[in-house]
Amino acid sequence: MPTKITLIIDNPADAAAFERDYAEVEALARRLPGLLRVEAAKVWPKEDGTPTPAHRTLDLYFDSYEEASAAVSTPIAGEFFQRLVATGTPFTGLFSDIEQG
Repeated sequence: MPTKITLIIDNPADAAAFERDYAEVEALARRLPGLLRVEAAKVWPKEDGTPTPAHRTLDLYFDSYEEASAAVSTPIAGEFFQRLVATGTPFTGLFSDIEQG
């Protein structure tokens, strides 16, 4: 069953600094073995000016849970996650089966 890894990236303390670092983070993600597709998104600000629930999402698509699991155990995944952690911005990671409609 197709699987995606979703990273929900919290609001950074310094959005401009995060965005400078994020380009490298995303480039590393695109090098993961078995990756079929990447969907990167920046969360819209709330109309009332209150903080958004997150700053960005990053969805990484694979053919299966096994492919996704194998990809995150590679050296390039180590670099990717190390670089993401180095931004200082917390994130949540989810593995999900993609249900076909």
